[in-house]
Amino acid sequence: MKVVIAGGSGFLGNALAWAWAEEGHDVRILTRSVPPGHARHESGTGTPGITHIGWTPDGQQGSLGSQLDGTTAVINLAGASINGGRWNAARKQVIRDSRVLATGSLAGAIAASPSPPAVFISASGVGYYGDRGSTALSEDAGPGDDFMAHVCVEWETEARRAARDGVRVVMLRTGLVLEKSGGALPEMARPFRFFVGGPIGSGRQYMSWIHRLDWIEMVRWIVETPAVSGPVNVTAPQPVTNVQFAHALGRALHRPALLPAPRFAVKLVVGEMADAIFASQRALPGVALAKGYHFRYPEIDIAFRGIFGDS
Repeated sequence: MKVVIAGGSGFLGNALAWAWAEEGHDVRILTRSVPPGHARHESGTGTPGITHIGWTPDGQQGSLGSQLDGTTAVINLAGASINGGRWNAARKQVIRDSRVLATGSLAGAIAASPSPPAVFISASGVGYYGDRGSTALSEDAGPGDDFMAHVCVEWETEARRAARDGVRVVMLRTGLVLEKSGGALPEMARPFRFFVGGPIGSGRQYMSWIHRLDWIEMVRWIVETPAVSGPVNVTAPQPVTNVQFAHALGRALHRPALLPAPRFAVKLVVGEMADAIFASQRALPGVALAKGYHFRYPEIDIAFRGIFGDS
């Protein structure tokens, strides 16, 4: 099959692209590292393998239509990292625009395509729910009222524009993705390796997480499962509090988890982003469980054993 991945060079997209390429599928990665309209085949990926295609995610369709015609699936993972610097007005605008405009470009091209993909899978996040304490959150829970919740609402609204006859739209409300080779986990583990790790703030806030392998396999499962549409919580079935997470990470690394990071200290370092760090989201993968997805790493200790082994 032919798959197009926007944002396919990152921590999640690259691993997903290789999973399909190794099975002999034709994978096209939309990237700003190649001039718009140009293509570059990635050496070592075989034929058809992985091809990088230049695009401009500015809210306009441009020449995207020709790239998306005849595809099986379009996966949208485009968006600037929320950890790319202290949050100020300019940084928040980059976070919002990089998601909403890129999604608008893809959704508009799909809506106008004479031969659209069967499924459009667009990233979102559990930040959609805002700070909800210990409330269990299924996909039908309403949105929160902070910055990231507003961004996620706009993000998903743009994705829904792609919906038409024959096109399934799925929004991935992803939690914290765990893998030692990238994402947030290496930074989270560093203090533990120096024996100064521990909870953040009170530690009572819930963390919705997922092992990267389960994230990859769930996206692939969604492509192959026509009954799945709309928002999907891409999270493990056992969310944990920050204290539980810290203790599990300490166990995996054979380190104590005794030194909490005070909220005021975190806010001094990262500014308003602290609100997202301390937000509590107990998101449950209701759609995935109801439709038959089987988790390889349903519990945090199992996930950390898979990630760190006997570290």
